[in-house]
Amino acid sequence: MENLHAVGKEFHHVLMNDFVPFWEKFSPDPVYGGFLCGFDRDGELFMEDKSVWQQGRSLWMFSKLYNEFGHKQSWIDIAQSGYDFINDHCFDEKGHMYFRVTREGLPLVNRRYYFSEAFAIMGYVEFFLATGKEEIRQRAIQLFKRMYHYYTTPGCFPPKVDPKTRSNMGHSIVMIMMNVCQYMRRVDNDPLYNEVIDSCLEKILHYFVREEEHALLETVGSKGERIDSPDGRLVNPGHSLETAWFLMVEAIYRRDTALMEKAMQITLWSLECGWDEKMGGIFYFQDVENKPVLSLEWDMKLLWTHCEGMIACLYSYWYCRDEKYMAWFNRIKDYVFSHYPDPGHPEWFGHLHRDGTPINYIKGSDWKGPFHNVRAFMLITQLVEHIENNDAFFA
Repeated sequence: MENLHAVGKEFHHVLMNDFVPFWEKFSPDPVYGGFLCGFDRDGELFMEDKSVWQQGRSLWMFSKLYNEFGHKQSWIDIAQSGYDFINDHCFDEKGHMYFRVTREGLPLVNRRYYFSEAFAIMGYVEFFLATGKEEIRQRAIQLFKRMYHYYTTPGCFPPKVDPKTRSNMGHSIVMIMMNVCQYMRRVDNDPLYNEVIDSCLEKILHYFVREEEHALLETVGSKGERIDSPDGRLVNPGHSLETAWFLMVEAIYRRDTALMEKAMQITLWSLECGWDEKMGGIFYFQDVENKPVLSLEWDMKLLWTHCEGMIACLYSYWYCRDEKYMAWFNRIKDYVFSHYPDPGHPEWFGHLHRDGTPINYIKGSDWKGPFHNVRAFMLITQLVEHIENNDAFFA
Protein backbone atom coordinates (compact mmCIF):
# COMPACT_ATOMS: atom_id res chain seq x y z
CA MET A 1 0.00 0.00 0.00
CA GLU A 2 2.98 2.28 0.59
CA ASN A 3 3.90 1.98 -3.09
CA LEU A 4 0.34 2.83 -4.09
CA HIS A 5 0.52 5.94 -1.91
CA ALA A 6 3.64 7.00 -3.82
CA VAL A 7 1.80 6.42 -7.09
CA GLY A 8 -1.03 8.70 -5.98
CA LYS A 9 1.42 11.44 -5.04
CA GLU A 10 3.22 11.05 -8.36
CA PHE A 11 0.04 11.43 -10.40
CA HIS A 12 -1.11 14.38 -8.32
CA HIS A 13 2.27 16.07 -8.74
CA VAL A 14 2.19 15.76 -12.53
CA LEU A 15 -1.42 16.95 -12.63
CA MET A 16 -0.88 20.06 -10.52
CA ASN A 17 2.69 20.95 -11.50
CA ASP A 18 2.80 20.05 -15.19
CA PHE A 19 -0.56 19.61 -16.89
CA VAL A 20 -2.72 22.23 -15.16
CA PRO A 21 -0.13 25.07 -15.17
CA PHE A 22 0.37 24.62 -18.92
CA TRP A 23 -3.30 25.00 -19.75
CA GLU A 24 -3.82 27.67 -17.11
CA LYS A 25 -1.04 29.77 -18.62
CA PHE A 26 -1.51 29.30 -22.35
CA SER A 27 -5.10 28.29 -23.04
CA PRO A 28 -7.31 31.19 -21.85
CA ASP A 29 -7.62 33.72 -24.69
CA PRO A 30 -7.15 37.21 -23.19
CA VAL A 31 -8.39 38.91 -26.36
CA TYR A 32 -11.54 37.07 -27.49
CA GLY A 33 -12.30 34.79 -24.57
CA GLY A 34 -12.65 31.04 -24.73
CA PHE A 35 -9.72 28.69 -25.09
CA LEU A 36 -6.78 28.57 -27.46
CA CYS A 37 -5.69 25.06 -28.26
CA GLY A 38 -2.98 24.88 -30.96
CA PHE A 39 0.33 24.79 -29.08
CA ASP A 40 3.83 23.72 -30.00
CA ARG A 41 6.37 22.27 -27.63
CA ASP A 42 6.71 25.13 -25.14
CA GLY A 43 3.27 26.66 -25.50
CA GLU A 44 3.95 28.69 -28.64
CA LEU A 45 0.68 29.26 -30.49
CA PHE A 46 0.90 27.74 -33.97
CA MET A 47 -2.84 27.61 -34.71
CA GLU A 48 -5.24 30.39 -33.72
CA ASP A 49 -8.43 28.65 -34.84
CA LYS A 50 -10.34 27.12 -31.94
CA SER A 51 -11.56 23.56 -31.58
CA VAL A 52 -15.10 23.53 -30.22
CA TRP A 53 -14.38 20.15 -28.64
CA GLN A 54 -11.67 21.87 -26.63
CA GLN A 55 -13.99 24.71 -25.59
CA GLY A 56 -16.30 22.21 -23.86
CA ARG A 57 -13.46 20.08 -22.54
CA SER A 58 -11.59 23.07 -21.12
CA LEU A 59 -14.74 24.40 -19.49
CA TRP A 60 -15.10 20.93 -17.97
CA MET A 61 -11.49 20.85 -16.76
CA PHE A 62 -11.37 24.22 -15.02
CA SER A 63 -14.78 23.64 -13.43
CA LYS A 64 -13.78 20.13 -12.30
CA LEU A 65 -10.56 21.46 -10.81
CA TYR A 66 -12.54 24.03 -8.83
CA ASN A 67 -15.07 21.46 -7.66
CA GLU A 68 -12.64 18.76 -6.56
CA PHE A 69 -9.08 20.10 -6.35
CA GLY A 70 -9.36 23.43 -4.57
CA HIS A 71 -11.67 26.46 -4.80
CA LYS A 72 -9.34 28.65 -6.80
CA GLN A 73 -11.16 31.72 -8.05
CA SER A 74 -9.03 32.05 -11.18
CA TRP A 75 -10.29 28.62 -12.35
CA ILE A 76 -13.89 29.83 -12.13
CA ASP A 77 -13.01 33.06 -13.92
CA ILE A 78 -11.34 31.10 -16.73
CA ALA A 79 -14.32 28.75 -16.92
CA GLN A 80 -16.71 31.70 -17.15
CA SER A 81 -14.82 33.03 -20.17
CA GLY A 82 -15.10 29.64 -21.87
CA TYR A 83 -18.78 29.32 -21.00
CA ASP A 84 -19.52 32.73 -22.53
CA PHE A 85 -17.50 31.97 -25.67
CA ILE A 86 -19.34 28.69 -26.23
CA ASN A 87 -22.73 30.33 -25.89
CA ASP A 88 -21.83 33.31 -28.08
CA HIS A 89 -19.86 31.66 -30.89
CA CYS A 90 -20.10 27.87 -31.07
CA PHE A 91 -23.66 27.28 -32.34
CA ASP A 92 -24.92 27.65 -35.90
CA GLU A 93 -28.28 29.17 -36.81
CA LYS A 94 -30.01 25.80 -36.39
CA GLY A 95 -28.54 25.19 -32.95
CA HIS A 96 -25.96 22.61 -34.05
CA MET A 97 -22.48 23.13 -32.64
CA TYR A 98 -19.50 23.77 -34.86
CA PHE A 99 -16.37 21.63 -34.88
CA ARG A 100 -14.00 24.58 -35.33
CA VAL A 101 -14.30 28.38 -35.27
CA THR A 102 -11.82 31.20 -35.77
CA ARG A 103 -10.02 32.74 -32.83
CA GLU A 104 -12.61 35.52 -32.65
CA GLY A 105 -15.44 33.00 -32.97
CA LEU A 106 -16.46 33.08 -36.62
CA PRO A 107 -17.75 29.82 -38.16
CA LEU A 108 -15.22 27.56 -39.87
CA VAL A 109 -16.07 23.84 -39.80
CA ASN A 110 -19.37 22.08 -39.15
CA ARG A 111 -19.47 18.29 -39.13
CA ARG A 112 -22.16 15.66 -39.36
CA TYR A 113 -21.82 14.45 -35.79
CA TYR A 114 -22.48 15.95 -32.38
CA PHE A 115 -19.52 15.30 -30.12
CA SER A 116 -19.12 19.06 -29.63
CA GLU A 117 -22.51 18.96 -27.92
CA ALA A 118 -21.40 16.10 -25.66
CA PHE A 119 -18.34 17.94 -24.38
CA ALA A 120 -20.24 21.20 -23.94
CA ILE A 121 -22.85 19.40 -21.82
CA MET A 122 -20.12 17.92 -19.63
CA GLY A 123 -18.64 21.38 -19.24
CA TYR A 124 -22.02 22.92 -18.43
CA VAL A 125 -22.70 20.29 -15.76
CA GLU A 126 -19.39 20.82 -13.97
CA PHE A 127 -19.72 24.62 -14.26
CA PHE A 128 -23.20 24.48 -12.78
CA LEU A 129 -21.91 22.35 -9.90
CA ALA A 130 -19.21 24.98 -9.34
CA THR A 131 -21.50 28.02 -9.46
CA GLY A 132 -25.02 26.82 -8.69
CA LYS A 133 -26.43 29.15 -11.36
CA GLU A 134 -29.72 27.77 -12.65
CA GLU A 135 -29.22 29.29 -16.10
CA ILE A 136 -26.25 26.97 -16.63
CA ARG A 137 -28.23 23.90 -15.61
CA GLN A 138 -31.01 24.86 -18.00
CA ARG A 139 -28.51 25.24 -20.83
CA ALA A 140 -27.27 21.73 -20.09
CA ILE A 141 -30.82 20.36 -20.13
CA GLN A 142 -31.74 22.10 -23.38
CA LEU A 143 -28.53 21.07 -25.11
CA PHE A 144 -29.06 17.48 -23.98
CA LYS A 145 -32.55 17.55 -25.51
CA ARG A 146 -31.02 18.64 -28.81
CA MET A 147 -28.35 15.95 -28.62
CA TYR A 148 -30.97 13.35 -27.77
CA HIS A 149 -32.99 14.45 -30.81
CA TYR A 150 -29.94 13.95 -33.03
CA TYR A 151 -29.30 10.56 -31.42
CA THR A 152 -32.84 9.27 -31.93
CA THR A 153 -33.79 10.90 -35.23
CA PRO A 154 -32.36 9.34 -38.41
CA GLY A 155 -31.53 11.79 -41.16
CA CYS A 156 -30.47 14.76 -39.03
CA PHE A 157 -27.03 14.51 -40.64
CA PRO A 158 -25.76 12.84 -43.82
CA PRO A 159 -24.78 9.22 -43.05
CA LYS A 160 -21.19 8.10 -43.45
CA VAL A 161 -22.29 4.93 -45.22
CA ASP A 162 -25.31 4.71 -47.52
CA PRO A 163 -27.95 3.09 -45.27
CA LYS A 164 -29.77 1.63 -48.27
CA THR A 165 -26.70 -0.52 -48.89
CA ARG A 166 -25.42 -1.13 -45.39
CA SER A 167 -26.93 0.08 -42.13
CA ASN A 168 -24.14 0.57 -39.60
CA MET A 169 -24.09 1.49 -35.94
CA GLY A 170 -20.98 3.01 -34.36
CA HIS A 171 -19.76 2.33 -30.85
CA SER A 172 -18.39 5.83 -30.17
CA ILE A 173 -21.73 7.67 -30.20
CA VAL A 174 -23.33 5.04 -27.94
CA MET A 175 -20.52 5.23 -25.38
CA ILE A 176 -20.51 9.02 -25.31
CA MET A 177 -24.31 9.16 -25.03
CA MET A 178 -24.14 6.90 -22.00
CA ASN A 179 -21.48 9.08 -20.40
CA VAL A 180 -23.38 12.30 -21.12
CA CYS A 181 -26.46 10.81 -19.43
CA GLN A 182 -24.32 9.89 -16.42
CA TYR A 183 -23.36 13.55 -16.20
CA MET A 184 -26.89 14.86 -16.65
CA ARG A 185 -28.19 12.53 -13.96
CA ARG A 186 -26.09 14.49 -11.45
CA VAL A 187 -28.02 17.72 -12.02
CA ASP A 188 -31.49 16.64 -13.20
CA ASN A 189 -33.88 13.90 -12.08
CA ASP A 190 -35.54 13.24 -15.44
CA PRO A 191 -35.96 9.43 -15.73
CA LEU A 192 -34.99 9.72 -19.40
CA TYR A 193 -31.30 9.56 -18.50
CA ASN A 194 -31.55 6.11 -16.98
CA GLU A 195 -33.74 4.97 -19.87
CA VAL A 196 -31.10 6.06 -22.37
CA ILE A 197 -28.36 4.42 -20.30
CA ASP A 198 -30.38 1.18 -20.26
CA SER A 199 -30.55 1.32 -24.05
CA CYS A 200 -26.82 2.06 -24.32
CA LEU A 201 -25.98 -0.85 -22.04
CA GLU A 202 -28.11 -3.16 -24.18
CA LYS A 203 -26.31 -2.07 -27.34
CA ILE A 204 -22.82 -2.20 -25.87
CA LEU A 205 -23.19 -5.55 -24.11
CA HIS A 206 -25.24 -7.36 -26.75
CA TYR A 207 -24.25 -5.70 -30.04
CA PHE A 208 -20.68 -4.43 -29.76
CA VAL A 209 -19.31 -6.94 -27.26
CA ARG A 210 -18.37 -10.21 -28.96
CA GLU A 211 -17.85 -12.91 -26.38
CA GLU A 212 -16.60 -15.45 -28.88
CA GLU A 213 -13.96 -13.03 -30.18
CA HIS A 214 -13.04 -11.48 -26.83
CA ALA A 215 -13.58 -8.02 -28.25
CA LEU A 216 -15.65 -4.88 -28.21
CA LEU A 217 -16.05 -3.88 -31.86
CA GLU A 218 -16.27 -0.31 -33.16
CA THR A 219 -18.86 -0.93 -35.87
CA VAL A 220 -21.72 -3.40 -36.20
CA GLY A 221 -24.91 -3.59 -38.22
CA SER A 222 -27.93 -1.63 -37.01
CA LYS A 223 -29.26 -4.79 -35.31
CA GLY A 224 -25.88 -5.86 -34.02
CA GLU A 225 -24.91 -7.91 -37.05
CA ARG A 226 -21.24 -8.75 -37.48
CA ILE A 227 -19.92 -7.03 -40.63
CA ASP A 228 -17.11 -8.83 -42.44
CA SER A 229 -15.11 -5.81 -43.53
CA PRO A 230 -12.14 -3.86 -42.13
CA ASP A 231 -14.59 -1.52 -40.38
CA GLY A 232 -16.58 -4.42 -39.00
CA ARG A 233 -13.47 -6.12 -37.60
CA LEU A 234 -11.97 -2.97 -36.09
CA VAL A 235 -11.11 -2.74 -32.40
CA ASN A 236 -10.11 0.60 -30.90
CA PRO A 237 -8.52 -0.47 -27.60
CA GLY A 238 -8.67 3.06 -26.19
CA HIS A 239 -12.40 3.36 -26.82
CA SER A 240 -12.99 -0.11 -25.44
CA LEU A 241 -11.08 0.72 -22.25
CA GLU A 242 -12.89 4.04 -21.89
CA THR A 243 -16.22 2.29 -22.28
CA ALA A 244 -15.12 -0.31 -19.74
CA TRP A 245 -14.66 2.25 -16.99
CA PHE A 246 -17.87 4.09 -17.98
CA LEU A 247 -19.54 0.71 -17.36
CA MET A 248 -17.75 0.48 -14.02
CA VAL A 249 -19.11 3.89 -13.01
CA GLU A 250 -22.57 2.64 -13.90
CA ALA A 251 -21.99 -0.57 -11.97
CA ILE A 252 -21.19 1.50 -8.87
CA TYR A 253 -24.33 3.58 -9.35
CA ARG A 254 -26.50 0.46 -9.77
CA ARG A 255 -24.56 -1.76 -7.31
CA ASP A 256 -24.38 -4.26 -10.15
CA THR A 257 -21.68 -6.89 -9.69
CA ALA A 258 -22.43 -8.62 -13.00
CA LEU A 259 -21.97 -5.36 -14.91
CA MET A 260 -18.73 -4.67 -13.06
CA GLU A 261 -17.34 -8.09 -13.87
CA LYS A 262 -18.26 -7.74 -17.53
CA ALA A 263 -16.48 -4.37 -17.63
CA MET A 264 -13.40 -5.99 -16.10
CA GLN A 265 -13.52 -8.71 -18.75
CA ILE A 266 -13.69 -6.05 -21.50
CA THR A 267 -10.68 -4.38 -19.89
CA LEU A 268 -8.57 -7.53 -20.09
CA TRP A 269 -9.70 -8.33 -23.63
CA SER A 270 -8.81 -4.80 -24.77
CA LEU A 271 -5.38 -4.87 -23.18
CA GLU A 272 -4.56 -8.34 -24.50
CA CYS A 273 -5.69 -7.34 -27.99
CA GLY A 274 -4.04 -3.93 -27.98
CA TRP A 275 -0.72 -4.41 -26.23
CA ASP A 276 2.37 -4.34 -28.43
CA GLU A 277 4.42 -7.27 -27.11
CA LYS A 278 7.43 -6.26 -29.19
CA MET A 279 7.78 -2.55 -28.40
CA GLY A 280 5.39 -1.96 -25.53
CA GLY A 281 2.41 0.36 -25.37
CA ILE A 282 -1.11 0.03 -26.71
CA PHE A 283 -1.84 0.13 -30.43
CA TYR A 284 -4.33 2.71 -31.71
CA PHE A 285 -6.29 0.18 -33.79
CA GLN A 286 -6.33 -3.59 -34.19
CA ASP A 287 -8.20 -6.05 -36.40
CA VAL A 288 -10.02 -8.70 -34.37
CA GLU A 289 -8.94 -11.35 -36.88
CA ASN A 290 -5.38 -10.00 -37.15
CA LYS A 291 -5.99 -8.91 -40.71
CA PRO A 292 -4.60 -5.61 -42.04
CA VAL A 293 -6.06 -2.39 -40.65
CA LEU A 294 -6.83 0.24 -43.28
CA SER A 295 -5.97 3.26 -41.09
CA LEU A 296 -2.30 4.03 -41.60
CA GLU A 297 -2.03 5.30 -38.02
CA TRP A 298 -3.07 1.91 -36.60
CA ASP A 299 0.28 1.30 -34.88
CA MET A 300 0.60 4.74 -33.26
CA LYS A 301 0.81 4.94 -29.47
CA LEU A 302 -1.53 7.64 -28.19
CA LEU A 303 -1.38 9.02 -24.66
CA TRP A 304 -5.17 9.10 -24.26
CA THR A 305 -5.46 5.38 -24.97
CA HIS A 306 -3.07 4.55 -22.14
CA CYS A 307 -4.85 6.96 -19.80
CA GLU A 308 -8.14 5.10 -20.29
CA GLY A 309 -6.39 1.79 -19.65
CA MET A 310 -4.91 2.96 -16.36
CA ILE A 311 -8.32 4.16 -15.14
CA ALA A 312 -10.03 0.87 -16.01
CA CYS A 313 -7.30 -1.16 -14.31
CA LEU A 314 -7.43 0.86 -11.12
CA TYR A 315 -11.23 0.67 -10.87
CA SER A 316 -10.89 -3.09 -11.35
CA TYR A 317 -8.26 -3.40 -8.66
CA TRP A 318 -10.35 -1.36 -6.21
CA TYR A 319 -13.26 -3.73 -6.79
CA CYS A 320 -11.54 -7.11 -6.50
CA ARG A 321 -7.95 -6.50 -5.29
CA ASP A 322 -6.76 -8.98 -7.90
CA GLU A 323 -3.07 -8.27 -8.51
CA LYS A 324 -3.34 -8.93 -12.24
CA TYR A 325 -5.10 -5.59 -12.64
CA MET A 326 -2.41 -3.81 -10.65
CA ALA A 327 0.21 -5.57 -12.77
CA TRP A 328 -1.47 -4.22 -15.91
CA PHE A 329 -1.76 -0.76 -14.32
CA ASN A 330 1.96 -0.74 -13.55
CA ARG A 331 2.82 -2.03 -17.01
CA ILE A 332 0.91 0.80 -18.66
CA LYS A 333 2.15 3.39 -16.15
CA ASP A 334 5.77 2.39 -16.77
CA TYR A 335 5.28 2.86 -20.50
CA VAL A 336 3.51 6.19 -20.04
CA PHE A 337 6.05 7.71 -17.67
CA SER A 338 9.00 6.56 -19.76
CA HIS A 339 7.69 7.75 -23.15
CA TYR A 340 5.26 10.69 -22.96
CA PRO A 341 6.96 13.25 -20.65
CA ASP A 342 9.04 15.90 -22.42
CA PRO A 343 11.90 16.67 -19.99
CA GLY A 344 12.65 20.36 -19.76
CA HIS A 345 9.40 21.28 -21.49
CA PRO A 346 5.82 21.63 -20.19
CA GLU A 347 2.96 19.17 -20.77
CA TRP A 348 3.48 15.78 -22.42
CA PHE A 349 3.56 14.37 -25.92
CA GLY A 350 0.27 12.97 -27.18
CA HIS A 351 1.23 10.94 -30.24
CA LEU A 352 4.12 8.52 -30.67
CA HIS A 353 5.36 6.27 -33.44
CA ARG A 354 5.23 2.56 -32.75
CA ASP A 355 8.81 2.65 -31.45
CA GLY A 356 7.86 5.26 -28.86
CA THR A 357 9.46 8.29 -30.51
CA PRO A 358 7.34 11.47 -30.85
CA ILE A 359 5.53 12.02 -34.14
CA ASN A 360 5.75 15.76 -33.49
CA TYR A 361 6.17 18.18 -30.60
CA ILE A 362 2.57 19.40 -30.54
CA LYS A 363 1.15 19.86 -27.04
CA GLY A 364 -2.31 21.01 -28.12
CA SER A 365 -4.52 20.71 -31.21
CA ASP A 366 -8.07 19.89 -32.31
CA TRP A 367 -7.53 16.45 -30.79
CA LYS A 368 -5.06 16.85 -27.94
CA GLY A 369 -6.19 19.08 -25.11
CA PRO A 370 -6.79 19.15 -21.37
CA PHE A 371 -9.09 16.18 -21.20
CA HIS A 372 -7.99 12.55 -21.36
CA ASN A 373 -4.68 12.99 -19.55
CA VAL A 374 -6.04 15.54 -17.06
CA ARG A 375 -9.15 13.44 -16.40
CA ALA A 376 -7.07 10.31 -15.89
CA PHE A 377 -4.62 11.93 -13.50
CA MET A 378 -7.49 13.45 -11.53
CA LEU A 379 -9.33 10.13 -11.31
CA ILE A 380 -6.26 8.06 -10.52
CA THR A 381 -5.35 10.42 -7.68
CA GLN A 382 -8.86 9.94 -6.27
CA LEU A 383 -9.02 6.18 -6.88
CA VAL A 384 -5.75 5.68 -5.03
CA GLU A 385 -7.28 7.49 -2.04
CA HIS A 386 -10.33 5.22 -2.13
CA ILE A 387 -8.14 2.12 -2.21
CA GLU A 388 -5.83 3.37 0.53
CA ASN A 389 -8.81 4.23 2.73
CA ASN A 390 -10.41 0.82 2.12
CA ASP A 391 -13.54 2.59 0.95
CA ALA A 392 -16.39 0.27 -0.03
CA PHE A 393 -16.73 -0.07 -3.78
CA PHE A 394 -20.51 -0.10 -3.62
CA ALA A 395 -20.84 2.60 -0.97
